[in-house]
Amino acid sequence: MQYTYLIIDSETTSCLELQDYLEEYPEFVAKGHCLDEKEGINGILKHEPDIVFINLDKNAKEHFGMVTELHRYIQTLPILIGISQTQEQAYMAIKNNFFDYWLMPSTELEVRKSLLKLKRRNSRNEEPLKLCLKSYRDYHYVNTEDILYLKADNNATDVFMADGTKINAYKSLKKFEQQLPDNFVRVHQSYILNTKHVARINYGKAICSLTGQNLQLPFSKTYKENIDCLKSRLSKNSIVSLN
Repeated sequence: MQYTYLIIDSETTSCLELQDYLEEYPEFVAKGHCLDEKEGINGILKHEPDIVFINLDKNAKEHFGMVTELHRYIQTLPILIGISQTQEQAYMAIKNNFFDYWLMPSTELEVRKSLLKLKRRNSRNEEPLKLCLKSYRDYHYVNTEDILYLKADNNATDVFMADGTKINAYKSLKKFEQQLPDNFVRVHQSYILNTKHVARINYGKAICSLTGQNLQLPFSKTYKENIDCLKSRLSKNSIVSLN
């Protein structure tokens, strides 16, 4: 599968270096080069690239602002990959839902890992991903979209479904955390939430409420960074944001 891409980089030299590097990978097809965030918005709206590479070494704040502004014009943003010579902007890139973050000069391993993640993401979008829950010799297959949350039960895990059922699985919560799709977020030592069902985040009470459910699940300080990223993602996909 091929991916069209756009580069936003005020430095022509580093842009050309990245383009030359990506030419070695037939999966990437160039659509253009923009110097700043204003050109970037126009380029994204005009070319509709699959991927946008953004150099975050300069004007990172403006570039993150560009990402926020794009939500006003398009429903689904392109895949965002930050590039930088340092890890300084990595946290903000995560908060702004960047798909990946490359340290330059990039390595073949980083590119290959990103391609595999993209292919995995696309395969998930084609049809609902199923999860196999094994209990002794009983194999239970469920759509991940129907899962509300998972709760740790010693070395096992209870999986709570949207239809009110609970399924026991003899696997630790950490194992599920490593295998579930990106819309599942660990918010507590004992809980993983399906973010598609989150209706409210209350920082004062440290709880998350689930859509259509009389459920309030706690989150802990240990996973506050995950909650911050979740809040940012949900807010950007909302039509109205109230202060």
